[in-house]
Amino acid sequence: MSKPPEIDSTVPHSARIWNYLLGGKDYYPVDQRAGDMVCGIFPGMVELSRQSRHMLARVVRWLAGEAGVRQFLDVGTGLPVVDNTHEVAQRVAPESRIVYVDNDPLVLAYAQALLTSTPEGATDYIQADARDPEKILAAAARTLDFSQPVALMLMGLLGLVRDYDEARSIVERLVAGLPSGSYLALYDGTDTEPAYVEALRRYNAGKGVIPYTARSPQLIARYFDGLEVLEPGIVPVSRWRPEPLDETPEVACAGGVGRKNA
Repeated sequence: MSKPPEIDSTVPHSARIWNYLLGGKDYYPVDQRAGDMVCGIFPGMVELSRQSRHMLARVVRWLAGEAGVRQFLDVGTGLPVVDNTHEVAQRVAPESRIVYVDNDPLVLAYAQALLTSTPEGATDYIQADARDPEKILAAAARTLDFSQPVALMLMGLLGLVRDYDEARSIVERLVAGLPSGSYLALYDGTDTEPAYVEALRRYNAGKGVIPYTARSPQLIARYFDGLEVLEPGIVPVSRWRPEPLDETPEVACAGGVGRKNA
């Protein structure tokens, strides 16, 4: 049996910081300190993280409902919190099948929470790096039927890939492995808020951290090249098909959904 990966509790990690910002409990003091530092410079960080999570839930509900998607490939899963992808999808369509992918050892340790499923559906977890799309697609084929549409979800992931061309290559290679009628859903932090950019600069300067790069909405939109971008386009996450009573504050995070038609 291979030795389980070690968890470094001395260096902040984005998945654990995100869990802290969302009110979770699966983080270390170093992650809390990093989150508090970011919030001290950019007080809107908690709102950004919550609006991002709300968008994820709305996207999954729409895909499983109106779009009729029954298969989800969630890359860069993060730690379990409220309304994980399989929970939202299977409330709409209990037969939905979900594959989660992440390379954080702590996510692996908590993966069992992501593997609960309705009897009609299925969930699986892959320990893999997003930079290896071919490995991800091959492993996901154990659970997903790639002759049928799949929703690929890259929520808050691509900012962790510092080189933009590499980030685009990851998207292109994953989308290339999906059949016609599949969807790409993603969001990422934008460089539209100076305080957010400064907070990231300070965070990225920390020893041992995986840096996060905020990009312009225009660069984020290019991830959807070759796809049919659905209304309302690439917009702040708070403004992607909000519910009638939802608040829609301006947040430094943009995303959208695109359909693969060929």
